Amino acid sequence: MASRFQHFLAIDWSGAKGPRQKGIALGLAHADGGPPVLVDPGRGWSREDVLALLREDLPGDTLVGLDLGIALPFADCGAYFPGRDVLLPDAPALWALIDDICAKDANLGAQGFVDHPEFVPYFRNGSDTGIHFGCDGAGHGRGRFRVTETAQAAMGCKPYSNFNLVGAAQVGKSSLTGMRMLHRLRGRLPVWPVDRLPEKGSAVVEIYTSLAALEAGRSASRAKMRTHEALNEALSALGCPSVRGNGPIDDHSSDALLTAAWLRKTAPDPHRWQPSGLTPAIARTEGWTFGAL
Repeated sequence: MASRFQHFLAIDWSGAKGPRQKGIALGLAHADGGPPVLVDPGRGWSREDVLALLREDLPGDTLVGLDLGIALPFADCGAYFPGRDVLLPDAPALWALIDDICAKDANLGAQGFVDHPEFVPYFRNGSDTGIHFGCDGAGHGRGRFRVTETAQAAMGCKPYSNFNLVGAAQVGKSSLTGMRMLHRLRGRLPVWPVDRLPEKGSAVVEIYTSLAALEAGRSASRAKMRTHEALNEALSALGCPSVRGNGPIDDHSSDALLTAAWLRKTAPDPHRWQPSGLTPAIARTEGWTFGAL
């Protein structure tokens, strides 16, 4: 089913402010083999650049992996935002809401959403923990998790809540900015499993680069690779040829390169597309991380 893809593009995403993000890196692997390569525009990536690539310049039959949460938790409370009068039925409705509220935010930013008084109580930011940060309304702990993030944890990863906006490992803003991009890709690229995986053409999946690192023999505490030697050791564990280079490499580039190779290796496995916890309701509302079983 999935072995029909000819290209595997892993995108290490960033929710940082500014017109260009140092944290964005794109790694591309070809189905015919060979080492993965970085896709470099020569000036650094912006989120709009990535959107334009996915809309206009994507190679045919590409499996695109986005390192971000494609939705917010829903199953734990029966809603993305429990207690809110207006209930959103699915992930595309959530994407549309975020993009609409953030319409004035430049660079596909999401500050308008996390600052919106209606939604502040659901997030943990640098100064406050919202009363709805936890599903029970206590506003404490690690925050709410999707079903797929529970599956990630069972595999040895250390996921963070998409409602967390604090610390170096926060994933909230990167996920929210990514959801703006997903809204603008509607009708152009299907997003599995919110959309059915098409029999031909390209598609988007959510990835977690630490999951690729774990399956390449690294521990969760050693998931980041900052030398070419460490990266090539992990690539070798996946049966992938080494990339050129010696010495340091930034972890965004190494994440993208390793995960592109991992996508190529794992995409033909039908079990990856049929995780036990993925129900039609979860697919529609929360989505799933490709490779989480």
